[in-house]
Amino acid sequence: MAVQTHTPQRPRTAARLAAVQALFQIDQNADFADEVIQQFIIYRFNAEQAQLSYEEGCVPSPDVQLFDSVVKKALLHRGRITELLKETLPETWPVERLDPVLRALFMASMGELLENSIPAPVLINEYMDIAHGFFSGDEPKLVNGVLDTITTKLQADTKGHNAD
Repeated sequence: MAVQTHTPQRPRTAARLAAVQALFQIDQNADFADEVIQQFIIYRFNAEQAQLSYEEGCVPSPDVQLFDSVVKKALLHRGRITELLKETLPETWPVERLDPVLRALFMASMGELLENSIPAPVLINEYMDIAHGFFSGDEPKLVNGVLDTITTKLQADTKGHNAD
């Protein structure tokens, strides 16, 4: 796994990155979301004061409200996200086979997409940047393709509901 060595200065991007990490932790350890959110706020977001580096777990200057919102939206929409991923990924590539970090990234990004409060191209770009921080292979392309396909499907569903 390739990890960025520079410190991001964008609080919203830092919040989304932290949300991916938190969702990974929740998925891998079966931890409770509220506990993980509090752990991040207390031990990771304030780590700058303790002179910890990004590699040691510090998430510099994140937008805490956005972090909390992304984690909770992802968990709220978990069933729908899994359903959309199953519809989008090839049958030979089940959701359970996805890399756990990639699964967490899809959870975070799709939770936001389902809320439809931020333009999809902005979100896709943000999560592609985050994917590049974790992966050096073709995974960012997969993120782009899957999120673009799902965005198109969600927009078609919305138009269909508005026509009714």
